[in-house]
Amino acid sequence: MQKIINNYSKAILLIVVLWTTFSCSKDENISNLNETLFVRHKNADMPAYIHGNASEKVFLIILHGGPGGIGLSYRTSTIKSVIEKTCAVVYFDQRGSGMAQGSYSKNGINIDIMAEDVLALAKVIKHKYGNDSRLFLMGHSWGGTLGPATLLKDQSDFLGWIDVDGAHNSKNMYSEYIANFKRVASEQIEIGNDIDYWESVIDLVNNIDPEYNIKDIYKLNSEAFIAEEKLENAKLINNIEIEDNKIIFKYNILTLLWNMSKIQSILDENLFENVNYTDRLSEIKIPSLVLWGKYDMVVPPKFAQEAFDNLGSNEKKVVIFEKSGHSPMFNEPDLFANEVIQFINQNK
Repeated sequence: MQKIINNYSKAILLIVVLWTTFSCSKDENISNLNETLFVRHKNADMPAYIHGNASEKVFLIILHGGPGGIGLSYRTSTIKSVIEKTCAVVYFDQRGSGMAQGSYSKNGINIDIMAEDVLALAKVIKHKYGNDSRLFLMGHSWGGTLGPATLLKDQSDFLGWIDVDGAHNSKNMYSEYIANFKRVASEQIEIGNDIDYWESVIDLVNNIDPEYNIKDIYKLNSEAFIAEEKLENAKLINNIEIEDNKIIFKYNILTLLWNMSKIQSILDENLFENVNYTDRLSEIKIPSLVLWGKYDMVVPPKFAQEAFDNLGSNEKKVVIFEKSGHSPMFNEPDLFANEVIQFINQNK
């Protein structure tokens, strides 16, 4: 009998040792995640690439720009080298973007369905890593449209919202493009920067339809990126230096191009004209951080103050990056990382 008891005790001891060993291994693994999850929702399979330190089960979900961008395009600079050391970053390929798979009809791609996709992603993360996982949502550009759309459906799974130059009010973008181009052009002409170019910009906005026009919105959007290059040349915007940018090689280029054409052709025709979440931002109650480039020509800085003023959170902050355009995460990466990490640490 004593021998049986001893053998039983040894077995219990072995189980405890093995449990401890595997528990430690699991903790070590989640402190340096390098995983891909797939979210299946309404005829779409969407990859989420998760990298970084999940030892505290804190996850930052990034909603990329576009429509038609790619999640991993943000995995560079201090997002990769600094923020991933603080938390796990989730680079999500939205429906119809990147390596997302599925058969899309016109009714199968809209903002409501894509917001539901993000909520499904949150559930997948919590199922995989535990219900005690703590989630933050960050949206850049078009992601700043999709973010509010998601939170207005259900914000209960998220501890904070980070709006980075987000297009929460694309309906009024057209008129603000015109006003912002005139303002910036006049400022640049006055100080003698690229006078010929900025005079051509004034001519452009003076000769487009003052009322919304789909062809002109594309024209203004394209010109906004050219204008930021001019401001970068004038050293008003920091030069974008992206290291280790081999992201495109992680994608099947044919799938990428097909997705970009499908998502943009369906969403863009109504996106700019109809979407305006300004009056509903007061319903977003979770802590919020608004980050914007002073010289953003793509989503003009007026919308930073508009977002801040209307968000319903008791804890909110707006930061204007003085040497940035539409992408402060690349123009001023250290300051950007500091703001994001501070916000997450305060609210996790």
